[in-house]
Amino acid sequence: MRGERSPVKLDLHYVDPRLVALYDLENARGIDTDFYCDLARELDARVIVDLGCGTGVLTRELATGGRRVFGVDPSEAMLAAARGHPGAERVEWIVGDATTLGAVDADLVVMTGNVAQVFLEDHDWIAALQAIRTSLGPGGHLAFESRNPTARGWENWTRDETYERIDSANGPMRCWLDLVTVEPGRVVFEGHNVFENTGEVLVARSELRFRSQAEIDRSLTESGFEVQHVFGDWRRGPMRPSSPVMVFVARRA
Repeated sequence: MRGERSPVKLDLHYVDPRLVALYDLENARGIDTDFYCDLARELDARVIVDLGCGTGVLTRELATGGRRVFGVDPSEAMLAAARGHPGAERVEWIVGDATTLGAVDADLVVMTGNVAQVFLEDHDWIAALQAIRTSLGPGGHLAFESRNPTARGWENWTRDETYERIDSANGPMRCWLDLVTVEPGRVVFEGHNVFENTGEVLVARSELRFRSQAEIDRSLTESGFEVQHVFGDWRRGPMRPSSPVMVFVARRA
């Protein structure tokens, strides 16, 4: 039915413990973490929600200085890994999505790792934004990134461009991406994972929504936010057609 929320469907790499164990190897701390930590300091955010927190690399770093920090993710396997890291005791970990928290008077909600792109249907994306607005206190901020569709980054999601051999907790592995389909605003790709010791192959299929800057601007405005900044990189550079990422900072209107 139109307007109903779609059921949460988690890709294999978010639920299989062997693939979850790869997450920190493939998504090491980077300049994006610096961006969100700097923003939290600038806003003097005391209550922070990391929505789609994964294994909590950023979440744990935000949970300092007496802040109250929530790490929210629909994957129990990801949160199990998060709870095993040093500093995890400083975070309130919650299995759920944007609708789980309710009104917690957050000063800042962040969505990292291009979480915004997993909302394939517009009504799900709008529902998430409205739930985030509810969780924010007056004047609270939302910050997140999404890949820029005009940069066409998916063209590099091929075996030749992404093939790597890694040493994992489950032994040596070979990993790569294969592009499956590209349609207006949507990209489907597969992550291939070969465990060399056993020969087992896990293929994780994913679909992402690529919304334009104008589409995201409009959805934020319609959901009760004022867009304050759209950066084209993690150093707060200007937004250009070639910018690989769009970094949004919006204030609850």
